[in-house]
Amino acid sequence: MDSRRLIAFMAAMLLTFVSYAQDTVSGVVRSEGDNETLPGVSVLVKGTTRGTVTDLDGRFQVQAAPGEVLSVSYIGYSTQEVTVQGGQTEYEIVLASSMSDLTEVVVVGYGSQLKKEITGAVQTIQGDDLMDIPAPQMAQKLQGQLAGVQINQTTGKPGQGMNVRIRGQLSVSAGSEPLYVVDGFPITGDIATLNPDEIQDITILKDAASTSLYGSRAANGVVLITTKRGKAGQSSVSLNVYTGLQNVPHYNRLEMMDAVEFAQFKKEYFEDAGRPVPEMFQNPSSYEGQTQDWYDALLQTAPITNYNLTINSNTEKMRTSVVGGYFDQEGVVLNTDYERFSLRLNTDYTANDKLTLGFNLAPTYVRDNTPRTDGSRGTGILFNALHTWPNMPIYDENGELTYFNRFPSETGNIFAYPNYVRSALEITNETKQTNLLSNAYVSYQPIEGLEIKSTINAEIRNSKYFYFNPSTATPGMNVAIPTVASSVRDNREIFSWLNENTVTYTKSINDHNFQLLGGFTNQKFRLDRTQVAANTYADDRLPTVQGAININRGSTISDVQEWALTSFLSRLTYNYQGKYLLTAAIRADGSSRFGSENRWGVFPSVSAGWVMSDEGFLNTSDKVSFMKLRGSYGVTGNNNIGNYTQYALVNNTVNHVFDNTVVPGAAVTSLQNPFLGWETTHQFDIGLDLGLLDDRIQFVYDFYTKNTTNLLYNVQIPQEAGFGSFTDNIGEIKFWGHEFAITSRNTQGKLVWTTNANISFNRNKVLDLAEGIDRVYGTFHITQVGQPFGQFYGLRKLGNYMNEEDLNSSPQVPGRSTVGSIKLEDVNGDGIITIGGDNDDRTIIGNPFPDFTYGITNNFRYGKWDLNIIGSGSYGNQLYMRHLYSTANLDGVFNMVQKATDRFRSPENPGEGIFGTTVGGGNVTGIERDWANSNFVWDASFFSIKNITLGYNIGAIKNVIKAARVYASVQNVYIFTPYWGGPNPEVSQQDNGSGDGGNLSPGIDLTGYPVPRTFTVGANITF
Repeated sequence: MDSRRLIAFMAAMLLTFVSYAQDTVSGVVRSEGDNETLPGVSVLVKGTTRGTVTDLDGRFQVQAAPGEVLSVSYIGYSTQEVTVQGGQTEYEIVLASSMSDLTEVVVVGYGSQLKKEITGAVQTIQGDDLMDIPAPQMAQKLQGQLAGVQINQTTGKPGQGMNVRIRGQLSVSAGSEPLYVVDGFPITGDIATLNPDEIQDITILKDAASTSLYGSRAANGVVLITTKRGKAGQSSVSLNVYTGLQNVPHYNRLEMMDAVEFAQFKKEYFEDAGRPVPEMFQNPSSYEGQTQDWYDALLQTAPITNYNLTINSNTEKMRTSVVGGYFDQEGVVLNTDYERFSLRLNTDYTANDKLTLGFNLAPTYVRDNTPRTDGSRGTGILFNALHTWPNMPIYDENGELTYFNRFPSETGNIFAYPNYVRSALEITNETKQTNLLSNAYVSYQPIEGLEIKSTINAEIRNSKYFYFNPSTATPGMNVAIPTVASSVRDNREIFSWLNENTVTYTKSINDHNFQLLGGFTNQKFRLDRTQVAANTYADDRLPTVQGAININRGSTISDVQEWALTSFLSRLTYNYQGKYLLTAAIRADGSSRFGSENRWGVFPSVSAGWVMSDEGFLNTSDKVSFMKLRGSYGVTGNNNIGNYTQYALVNNTVNHVFDNTVVPGAAVTSLQNPFLGWETTHQFDIGLDLGLLDDRIQFVYDFYTKNTTNLLYNVQIPQEAGFGSFTDNIGEIKFWGHEFAITSRNTQGKLVWTTNANISFNRNKVLDLAEGIDRVYGTFHITQVGQPFGQFYGLRKLGNYMNEEDLNSSPQVPGRSTVGSIKLEDVNGDGIITIGGDNDDRTIIGNPFPDFTYGITNNFRYGKWDLNIIGSGSYGNQLYMRHLYSTANLDGVFNMVQKATDRFRSPENPGEGIFGTTVGGGNVTGIERDWANSNFVWDASFFSIKNITLGYNIGAIKNVIKAARVYASVQNVYIFTPYWGGPNPEVSQQDNGSGDGGNLSPGIDLTGYPVPRTFTVGANITF
């Protein structure tokens, strides 16, 4: 027999032996204590691709040879490993419930650590724990689940509105959002367009010791996101799908007057003024059943749908995970919709025991359209609709939408009201965005413990924005139809790349364990923007640039923004016997955003921990299963100060006239500052991690204090310099707070009930601003030395003047105060109420920041059923009801809040005390309406049941489906709040509706896009 035949014969014999050596191993998996069978348990033959999950009755079958090991794992239970014995084919495996996750590997900056050995303030959430919350944005899923992280949904616009603050971090002018790092890549935007189903886990880095390796970008905290990757030996196909409906509940809408109440108000208004009542208001009851609810007419019940397919294909050398997603959400306001197509491919290839390569590719396409719903009077469609008269017709006698309405001036109507339903339907406000996030790495281990790694990362974002306002509609007020048609096109191209090179050496010598990291990184960013604004179209059907008669040159923009960052970093992690822990880190950043004389910033940190439960005096305790004390100190920065602010900028569009001829020219528009630098935050943290009763109760406490200095601000300078302000680093803010988190397994056995709760107390105080400046004003806010940031500022209301005696004995607004009008506090004691000037009586009238925020999650499991309930809230925060300047305009030119029916009418009928008299017209009512005062400020504390999900585990279905689970969910179930000014106590808006109010002007309510309640049904299926 020749050698080739011999080899073939031996191979055939070997294959035959292996095939006979593998037996069909079966068994059942039960839970410890109640002995209940567990469906959906993963049973994997270690080191192979063979595996399965238990069926409805907790049973499994898998091919395994004697000596191979079955790894049996299930969420909430300790992983069990069972060695297959020759001759034994039936196994009963009992899983013990586990609360301890100390051996969990947690992703930290530029590496990972055992949770037990972490010395910083770090919190991790697994993507699987968030899977049942049917929300399109990851930040929505995280609400209420993280201590020290306040996440507010400021608007219900699809795909928008999440405001994230870690430990209350704020800045005067620089950004306050955390840095998002996706698979090691610090991205330049937020994570609003990231498909949540792609996420494996999220780690929040809160203190400086955890964040210092991100240097000049880490002052606001860091959010590390790891996306799904293939796992050795596991191949699967999973389908997650849900669909549902959204609506705006009636219980928490702003209550406006109906047609009868409005007519009654108008009748009383004229009667109280001693004027004839217009005919249309003489019989208010005639409007019974005829209310035109303009706000409700803009709302709809809207569908929401989500599909995600995950494919894991894994071999001994290559692990691949593919996640494809499609999300479609119609908004609850007419003509709003959001659509997202996403794909993620993550591949890791192990060439040999020394070389590993990986590649990630994640394209996303997003299209959203939202009319200009948010904003103040004349800007936001929802605001305008609220105060449109309720007896003005939405539809004409032919059933067609009206164009605009205007009643005779003798009725008190002084405005033309466009039809805002038509505005919502006909105005285009669309953005199409294409994103590509890509990473590639190579890792080489020349010797044991040494890893050399290089990565290249790229982020590409292209967005196309198109706004078209036809001649038949307008978001404004008092604009006759037809109006001037206008358009805006804004195209943006963003490219960012990052190269990182790191060396990590890990070594253990007896009981001494250490890891040393060193690295060098380079990142560059470029934005190219072109905006063209045009108006006066001959035909609304041709909204092209060529179709416009005029190009609006003042709103036409060509812009380039660039920055670059070069960094060096290093970290030493050391522990002795796993119980004495030390970490020291440093990063040096060289940024193009800094001044030429201040180019480099250095950001060091140090942290230490002591695992007290490993000491002799505690390790025998039957009460304390784990105790770790930790502390840290470090310096981080905020380089989000804009581009080119350090330079003297030149405007090259300035024209000059020479000899009666216009010639192009240029002019310097700002002063340079070669010493301009980053904002710097020094932070100290001390924490305690505690496990009790075999970790059935886990408790985490942190106290932190941090000072942010070198705040970026436009400092006023003498006019002789030729400029009004100068960008400089000034001032100091102090932050401090307490964070508590507890996880407890309340019951075990048939019913498993777990609770996760947290509460956080964050405070801030301004210690210093610029020389000679002790306060910064917003429209309704003040940031003042010695006070917290962004406080509401205005006159303090004491009530109403109840009678002549009260009026004559109290300070007044000269010539304007009268019986029944608003009574304000004379802060400076000069006997006269004054707003502005040297005798200003304005003072701090409220606080937009809460005394504390909190969240609670309860998970129940009984047999094959599971129930999840999530709640979150805040206490002590207030909102400024900016909309009251229209919705409580006592001159009656707009529809008003229902509470105005119980206003002051006479000393004998003083009303509820919220709103004053109408007598005297604008001279009297204008004080209450136009002067910022505490009548606008209301308690916005709330507790919201964010999500309730009830699920049922079907288990395996024949040989096709390994596991299946169906569920029903309600999101934004109910809000408990004393706030009556609108449907969303988390709201914060700008007057133009373009976003939240920012750090200097938070907590403004202009009745923006409501957050819907969502009912969904869904299924998770594994093949």
